[in-house]
Amino acid sequence: MTGFDLLPPGSFDKVDSGDDLAFYAPPRLVTHIDEVAVAALTAFYRELLPNDGRILDLMSSWISHLPEDRRYAVVGHGMNAAELAANSRLSRWFVQDLNADPALPLSDGAFEAALCCVGVQYLQRPFEVFTDVRRVLSPGARFIVSYANRCFPTKAVAIWRSLDMRQQASLISLYLERAGFTDVEASILSDGSQGDPLIAVVGRA
Repeated sequence: MTGFDLLPPGSFDKVDSGDDLAFYAPPRLVTHIDEVAVAALTAFYRELLPNDGRILDLMSSWISHLPEDRRYAVVGHGMNAAELAANSRLSRWFVQDLNADPALPLSDGAFEAALCCVGVQYLQRPFEVFTDVRRVLSPGARFIVSYANRCFPTKAVAIWRSLDMRQQASLISLYLERAGFTDVEASILSDGSQGDPLIAVVGRA
């Protein structure tokens, strides 16, 4: 499909193979994209997310970039309890290393949308994770995967670091399609001319 069907050996290796929970133990109460990209992402969420919907915020932090004027029931997943506890949009949250255990402790069809903002580059078992995200989504629900040109390079997987942003969109599309998502489409939310570049790839369960 995109040339990624046969991924080379070592595609999901990392420079830093140490314990991920230990790496993320210090709270980082910062934004990982700038104001321009945040505004673009929030507008995209406003357009696509169902108001009062049940949302899974995967690989979340202390902020979810959701529209302030919309209500959602949000369950957050992340790697740092202090960051998740500081996120006022989360109704509940849990800590889990998806590279160690990609199975989410959530019920089938429990959510009407799922989000993953600037975290996909760290997944070493993306096909398993995306397949389980589809399991917890209701039929037709969207999975919105957004990313910029920033990351912790020692924790990003090798194939991610080797690609440009357009190719990274194709890689995420492969993850989604192999996990059973349909209507997969990439959108440029911010072209980088006035702030951080930001792309979202969306699929339907």
